[in-house]
Amino acid sequence: MSDTRPVLVVTSLHDPTADVVIRELHDRGVPVVRLDSGDFPASLSVAAEITEHGIEGRLVTSSRTADLAAVRSLYYRRPTGFAFPHLSDQDARFALTQARYGLGGVLASLPGCLYVNHPHRIGDAEFKPSGLAAAVDAGFLVPPTLVTSDPDAARAFVKRHDSVVYKPLHNPVYLVDGVSNVVEIAEVAADEIDDSVSGTAHLFQKRVPKTGDVRVTVIGDQVFSVRIDCDLLDWRSDYSRLTYTVVEAPSGIRRALRRYMEHFGLVFGAFDFCVGEDGGWWFLECNPSGQWYWLETETGLPMCAALADLLERKP
Repeated sequence: MSDTRPVLVVTSLHDPTADVVIRELHDRGVPVVRLDSGDFPASLSVAAEITEHGIEGRLVTSSRTADLAAVRSLYYRRPTGFAFPHLSDQDARFALTQARYGLGGVLASLPGCLYVNHPHRIGDAEFKPSGLAAAVDAGFLVPPTLVTSDPDAARAFVKRHDSVVYKPLHNPVYLVDGVSNVVEIAEVAADEIDDSVSGTAHLFQKRVPKTGDVRVTVIGDQVFSVRIDCDLLDWRSDYSRLTYTVVEAPSGIRRALRRYMEHFGLVFGAFDFCVGEDGGWWFLECNPSGQWYWLETETGLPMCAALADLLERKP
């Protein structure tokens, strides 16, 4: 008898990575219900009851209905935020919090559901200081790092470590002339630091002389490692200049990956490392919702199949 329990995919309408995973699941005959929580309540409704068996009820989109008690797994990608533009500011704030804690609470509490990843665990893991501290505990090499709003502390850190880079602690949408941009990683000198540092928190990190970078994508029990070579400080600034080589993660790295994933309760993670001149892998960050499909097209690694296996809950 076929398994009719659906996979719930929570993401925005324009998400090519989710598209390929959904296509793979469809090809396997696995039912999928896709939704964007940002569509609530205009074209997404929820009716959930808390019973002695847990949460029961349904989610209804414009084309699908999901039995909340029968969801086999939830793939949480990149949904848009709740919005109530037709309401006054005060009423919109109230409606937004009710939606977040209502619909969000339901989606986070599905009985017997495998989360890839659980939205609360994603939130925990997206705090870079927490991630760096967990990386140290897991056994990774981690460059000396300072999080500060104190200009004097920042200048002293830069002088102590000679070569230091600035990194944003998070990358929200930043519009320049209406075009979305990101704040890039950049090397910083002590005399470039002024009192504006006191305006918010900043992350400074010792620059590790490197011979290359590695992106490691962990999907369930599978580990996919790709070396990325280029002449850029931040390889994400120009994908056209990158070359890719499939590599094996050292055994010590694999053990640390598992400890890190267990710390945050993740089953998926996109890890970035730089490879030092001595061959050591230095942890930079882990994105619990990171992109990965472009690496499959570049290398042929079966990452989509691995993710579909996980969501299908294939033994």
